[in-house]
Amino acid sequence: MRTSFVRRGLLALVTIALAAGLAACGSSSSSSSSATSTTSSASSSAAASIPTSTNGGTATPASSGPGVGKPAIVIGDKNFEEEYVLGSLYQEALAAKGYKVTLKGNIGSSELIYKALTSGQIDMYPEYTGTFLTAIANDNNPPRSAAQTYALAQAFAEKHGYMLLSQTPFADSDVLTATKAFATAHGLKTVADLKKLGHFKLGAAPEFATRYEGLLGLKKVYGLNPQFVPLAIGITYKAIDSGEVDVFDAFTTDPELLSGKYTPLTDTKGVFGFQNVAPVVKQSLLKAEGPAFEATINKVSSLLTLPAIQKMNQAVAIDQQSPASVAHQFLAANGLA
Repeated sequence: MRTSFVRRGLLALVTIALAAGLAACGSSSSSSSSATSTTSSASSSAAASIPTSTNGGTATPASSGPGVGKPAIVIGDKNFEEEYVLGSLYQEALAAKGYKVTLKGNIGSSELIYKALTSGQIDMYPEYTGTFLTAIANDNNPPRSAAQTYALAQAFAEKHGYMLLSQTPFADSDVLTATKAFATAHGLKTVADLKKLGHFKLGAAPEFATRYEGLLGLKKVYGLNPQFVPLAIGITYKAIDSGEVDVFDAFTTDPELLSGKYTPLTDTKGVFGFQNVAPVVKQSLLKAEGPAFEATINKVSSLLTLPAIQKMNQAVAIDQQSPASVAHQFLAANGLA
């Protein structure tokens, strides 16, 4: 699923207001311009080497806590803002418990980062359950619920020596989107409405072309056959604004969608599935790190409501704050830093 972009076009958040907003969201219950897309061919040589992180590093562990003396941990994240934030959240929260954690960020798509996991270059990473099921487990039978998606993904993970930890309250799904002006002019409200356009240009990250939660599903379920325009990370909203494409693959937690400038099209047939986040972790690591490791990660995940992740995505994408800084504000506001 998600391979998102540098966010442009909204007013920047005021830092003080952001901190207050993050605290409120946490208590109540998305990319670096230097990143580049990972194509399908690149995925075949997936974990030969992990790219230099745009947001990673080794967090300084607390001098006391349940993680002191436990094996070092390497967390990976994918190649867009929301994943940068997630990686930083888990890294700092674990370090606050005394765990020694290194974050290798900006690794790439699900196909690429999963190979980094299976090759031993990382120990865990945050994944979207529906994408894990389709892109990794190759199960394209649409689940009926978020719970079923999680259960099926968990079954696959366990067979291969991994475990999905608790999933987040928020979900972040692909959503085909047009400018409001284009949607109004052509009467577009749902994905099915695109059929009446006949020929149209659809822009998305390269891997969208080979995924069921992408062109394969759109062709099979909706009978759509658009002209596909692969877009590098960082130019997607620019491409739709300039008219380079008619429709593009956005994501439901994109802060740009709050502007009212764009019209997300309803996926009435569920091609894009259920996409809560659940960290994928080696089973052997869970045993080695002790119960506080899993409890800490699950606590962070439990606080990640849709408003909370939207505010953090906007802080990174629009306000240009660093993922680590945004993560720290959120964790500190919730007593986890």
